[in-house]
Amino acid sequence: MLRSALIAASRSAGCRTLVERTPLLRPIVDRFVAGSDVDAAIRIAHELSRDRLVTLDHLGEDTLDRGQAEQTVEAYRTVLARLADEGLGGRAEVSVKLSALGQALPVDGDKIALDNTRRICEAAAAAGTTVTVDMEDHTTTDSTLGIVRALRVDFPGTGTVLQAYLKRTEADCADFAGPGSRIRLCKGAYDEPASAAYRDRSEVDASYVRCLKVLMNGQGYPMVATHDTRLIDIAEHLAAEAGRARDTYEFQMLYGVRPQVQEQLAGRGLRMRVYVPYGTEWYPYFMRRLGERPANLTFFLQALARRG
Repeated sequence: MLRSALIAASRSAGCRTLVERTPLLRPIVDRFVAGSDVDAAIRIAHELSRDRLVTLDHLGEDTLDRGQAEQTVEAYRTVLARLADEGLGGRAEVSVKLSALGQALPVDGDKIALDNTRRICEAAAAAGTTVTVDMEDHTTTDSTLGIVRALRVDFPGTGTVLQAYLKRTEADCADFAGPGSRIRLCKGAYDEPASAAYRDRSEVDASYVRCLKVLMNGQGYPMVATHDTRLIDIAEHLAAEAGRARDTYEFQMLYGVRPQVQEQLAGRGLRMRVYVPYGTEWYPYFMRRLGERPANLTFFLQALARRG
């Protein structure tokens, strides 16, 4: 119920205006979002890359404006050029949302998103890095995986995300566990119907472990995206059982979430990547983070009450 309410709020223009104009919320926004421009993103990438890996996400989603999708492409080309110029190509990649690149356009949305993402992949290759395609709500899964398959023909290092709370994901893991695949496995952050997704936390966790087993025993590069230390321990155990070296998989966490655990994993010689979002279109992303962490929601509500 909480997640449903926050997802609804993330689509409300009135809620967005209120949140964006509440200065008391800046500390919690800044915890999750690296800043509003590329300079801030590059600064954070430099700081984190001392002991961790980074993926940068230029925030934005659900565009129905082809011009806006084009601006998103240029934003990624700009940040990738900066990564190359500053010698970060070996430590940082980028993540993209296809809905920000035209996927939802009513005419030729998939083709436009594919063409736009291909241009970003070309810029990433020139910078010595790669792209991971984010997953959004379940209605876009087939489209997203189809676009990723097409991209991997010319850019085989292109990664994608699979969400353990979807009932189809174990089968998708098997399909994408072949040589060269890069799969970020996360639990999922959208409000999905029971017909498509597990709703109970224990069921989601069990699905996550089943999917991990498939990926760790496959021939690709698993990217274990979780803040749950129990699942982290399980991932290490499964990697050892599969005979994986430490450079054949990685852990991923969100910027601002459990930074001490991130540092501990990196300090043990494990590959630890931080998902770093930046840009002015932070509101939907921020609301999903609130739904995942009740303590942050409490702070958020107290700040709104003080404003009132």
